[in-house]
Order: sequence, then C-alpha cells, then structure tokens
Amino acid sequence: MKYFTALLFPLALGLTACDMSIGHLAGRATDEWTHHYTIAPGGELRLVNTNGRIEVEGSDDAGLRGSGAAGADVEVRAERIARAATDAGARELLPRITIREDIRPDRVSIETERIGGFLIGAAFEVRYHVRAPKSIVLDLSNTNGQIALTSVGSKVRARTTNGQVSGRGLTGGVEARTTNGGVNLDFASLGSAPISMHTTNGGVTISLPKTAKADFSASWTNGSINVSNDLGVEVAERSRRRFEGRLNGGGTPIELQTTNGGIRVRPRQAAEDPTTEPETEPESQRLKRLRERGQSH
Repeated sequence: MKYFTALLFPLALGLTACDMSIGHLAGRATDEWTHHYTIAPGGELRLVNTNGRIEVEGSDDAGLRGSGAAGADVEVRAERIARAATDAGARELLPRITIREDIRPDRVSIETERIGGFLIGAAFEVRYHVRAPKSIVLDLSNTNGQIALTSVGSKVRARTTNGQVSGRGLTGGVEARTTNGGVNLDFASLGSAPISMHTTNGGVTISLPKTAKADFSASWTNGSINVSNDLGVEVAERSRRRFEGRLNGGGTPIELQTTNGGIRVRPRQAAEDPTTEPETEPESQRLKRLRERGQSH
C-alpha cells in the first residue's frame, strides 16, 4: 500500500474540510502527478474522491503505454488544489491532501483521504482525469463533485452525493446514482449489461440510438416522465408514478428512478442539439414546483 502525503502540522484555518465556498480565498497552491497502472483483464479500478471532479475517458486497450497480454494500462492524472487566505497558507495545506494507493494485479484502489480535524479559512479539492480501456470495471465514488464519463465502454458504477453524473458516447453497462444532482447519460450503443440511473433530488435523462433494443422500467415520486415519440417506444404500463415499455422489441434492461425530478427518454441526436438542453430553472424553485405538483395529485 502506498501513500502520498507529508508530515502533518497545525494550520490556523477556519472552515470545515468539506466547505466548498472557496471563491473568497485568494491563496492557491497546486501540484499533480500522472501514474500508469497495469490491471489484469476483467480487473477493477476503484477511485474514491472527497471534493472535486472525476473525469473518465474511454480508450482502446492498445492505445495506452504498456498494454498487452498481461493486462490493460490505465492512466490516472491527479491534480491537488489547496485554497487559503494567502498563497503561503495554501502551500502549507497542500501536503495534507493525501492520496492513498492500493495496487494489486486485478484491482487498483485510489482514494482521497479526508483531512482530520477542522480547517479554518481554507478548502481543498482533487481533480482526477482517467483514461480507461474497456477490459476493466470502473468503480467511481465521489462526495462533493461531478462524475463525467466520455466514450467509456467498460462496466461502470458511478456514485456521488452532491453532484451530477453525466456521460456521452457510452457503450457499456452503467449503474449511476446521486443524491443531490441529475443523471444525464448518452449512449452510442447498448450491450447486454443493464443500465441503472437513480437520483433523489434531480432529473434523469437517457439518450439512445433509435435502433437500440431495450426494456424500460421507470418510477418517480414528485415529477413526471417524457418519452420522445421519435423513439417509438411500445408502452406496457403507464400510471401516475410508473412507466414500463419496450424499444424495438426489448433488450437491454434500463431502470430509471427519481424522487424529486423528471425523467426523459429521448433519441441520441436530440442530446447533441443544444436547443434541447434542460431549462435553467433554479433548483430550489424547480423542486418547490415539483412538490406542489405532487401534492395536487
């Protein structure tokens, strides 16, 4: 097991470590590293973050350095960012942002550790940028920040608490969950692996090729569902809070669920048209409207 850290020392700082209101902090310090990991085919990359984004870009197994029969090469770039009232304070905080590695042939785990105690007048984040081949499983977890997937073809579990899960050009199975944020996934094609998209406070949008074959199961509490007529989905069940249907005779299982928010199912070309992007209604106003709508039913 490997650690990237330094000696800890006290800081006279005063927001908690999870505070993300860093706009007033003028001091800044950063560093970054790029590591390559060889993971056996079918193995797993586990990435756990606390504050900051996780971005994953798909790649061919042969497209990264060191790929071969022994395993697939995964590239991870980590950018640590510390903010404080002064540059000197930010430089003092930077070594306390610890990234832990656990490297095995079939599983690599990378985790941002929480800073113990309290930070006063300071904040931090780590931004991860990953290039991952299709032959490994991705297990991504975040607390305060977005998870963004681009052209990923492997099986993905993506979970965050305060942030959005988004994806474009996906071709593998995805389990995406968030609490405060939306889930918006665009698929270039579907395979046999199931797709699951869940959120509590936010909308769910899935974009699919018109030729895709899928079985839909959708449920919501305060909100509604909008299924584009352009897809030609065959409706099996539709009620006030539940929908089931089949696209092109059925195929990939797709489960969509939200508590406070709407669900949209649309053809893929609509996702690439900026005129069809969601309205910019404030989140608090939108949730209030959805709750009122639910109470009126």
